[in-house]
Amino acid sequence: MFRSGRITDAVASWAPVTTTILSPKVDTRISTPSAEYDTGTTTRAVAELRDGDRDAVLVHLDNIDHAGHSHGAASSQYLTAVHDADAQVGRMVAAVRARPSYASEDWLIMITADHGHTDAGGHGGASASERQTFLIAAGGGITPGSIRHDIKMPDVAVSALVHLGIPVDPSWGLDGRPLQQPAPDAFDALRPKLGTRVDETGTGASVVGFTHTPPTGWTVDNSAMGTGGVTEWRGWAFTTDEFWTASERGQGRENNIRARNVFAVADGDEWVDKGRSGTFDSTLISPAWQVRGGSTAVLRYTTYYRQEAPQKGEVLVSYDGGAPVTVRTYTGDVASRAEAITLQVPAGVSTAQIRFRYTGGNNWYWTVDAVSLGAP
Repeated sequence: MFRSGRITDAVASWAPVTTTILSPKVDTRISTPSAEYDTGTTTRAVAELRDGDRDAVLVHLDNIDHAGHSHGAASSQYLTAVHDADAQVGRMVAAVRARPSYASEDWLIMITADHGHTDAGGHGGASASERQTFLIAAGGGITPGSIRHDIKMPDVAVSALVHLGIPVDPSWGLDGRPLQQPAPDAFDALRPKLGTRVDETGTGASVVGFTHTPPTGWTVDNSAMGTGGVTEWRGWAFTTDEFWTASERGQGRENNIRARNVFAVADGDEWVDKGRSGTFDSTLISPAWQVRGGSTAVLRYTTYYRQEAPQKGEVLVSYDGGAPVTVRTYTGDVASRAEAITLQVPAGVSTAQIRFRYTGGNNWYWTVDAVSLGAP
């Protein structure tokens, strides 16, 4: 049981974390003197974790970043900084486990980094070495030894809130979802079927991450689709961030933050990078889901849409195999977000089928994930 008035603490080697980034509402904010840096931060954190009475503690170490800037990610200095940080984190974890009340407490420990570095040094670009990071989590209901493909960095904050018993209000617009509540969908079941590239040159030859085979019950209608083009993106495809984002850096694909694990993408921009004829016209079709006639149902999915005319994205619904009716149209940029469309189900029908139709040419792209149809 967590206290209603939660007590928080933060200690950081890089002063702006505690002086600027974190809110003054944090009960205790400590900026370690620069002469002590990570050594001092670790000492302060260990004392607080072992003897303090906080509900949430944030600790920031900075020497790895310093080594990356000064020597590059391929340097021996960078590797040494990683080893040092690993030992310092080990001291903190040991301090938690040494708490007199540890046996009756429920700790969630999360360790991450905000970015990587280039081999030569520095960060801030779109390369994989700069953008890729990790999340190591233990406790709080996380399955020990598990490897997850459905995690993104915004999940850290939401997971902490949920662990502390703080309800996440949808009106906050947070992009993350809790690690403790995995929500696999039909697309995720395709991960074992993903293959390596065929025509795509941006993605590494060994990267596994695309298929045209839809999950059970789903279909893709390419009857109006042009011919040729880049194989991977000929019509709706099912892919991963690692595969799709690398296909063309610097075009915003990394902003597909709401999608998780395997998702669906229609990418006219990449399709045209090889000789082709006709235009991009492909429709992703859901199974026929059960609905109750005369009631309402809510269509939910996450989406990310980048627009360039004459491109268009359409969401359509058909009942009992009838003519599809458009319920949403995309003709302008839409940042990655969760959608919820309330449908008025006609009386007397029992099934509904959803279609996502993307048309265009040498334009941009549309991603869809976590599609469901259910009660309001």
